[in-house]
Amino acid sequence: MNPQRPELTDEQLIAQFESAPIPPDAFHHADHVRLAFAYLRQYTVLEALEKFPAALRRFAESHGKPNLYHQAITWAYLFLIHERLARAGKPQTWEDFAQANPDLLIWKNGILEKYYAEETLQSALARRVFIFPDKLTTPAL
Repeated sequence: MNPQRPELTDEQLIAQFESAPIPPDAFHHADHVRLAFAYLRQYTVLEALEKFPAALRRFAESHGKPNLYHQAITWAYLFLIHERLARAGKPQTWEDFAQANPDLLIWKNGILEKYYAEETLQSALARRVFIFPDKLTTPAL
């Protein structure tokens, strides 16, 4: 699977992820963001908060690594992507979204460092539940 392939529709991308075995080394951070984008375009944010994490958990468990799933990171990215889609004010293709939001595609030293202390994201609690950001930020509205 290559979620970066623009020729796949959101629906096809989700179906492929949910049904096809994917090697963990073939599914990187930008692929996660692309897939979250697809879920948010196919479902309401509440449905995406249910379906996308469940799919990621199954993915991690299928590779014998259930501890790979991280709830706070997953939900934070879903909320960030959802907000960016809403701010765009018009429907976007993946290519448009990725070009307009390159900060979401960076994993190391990425956007979550702006919102969370490292020890917060490394906590066992953050792996299990969504934790609100613990760094003070001033949103640009």
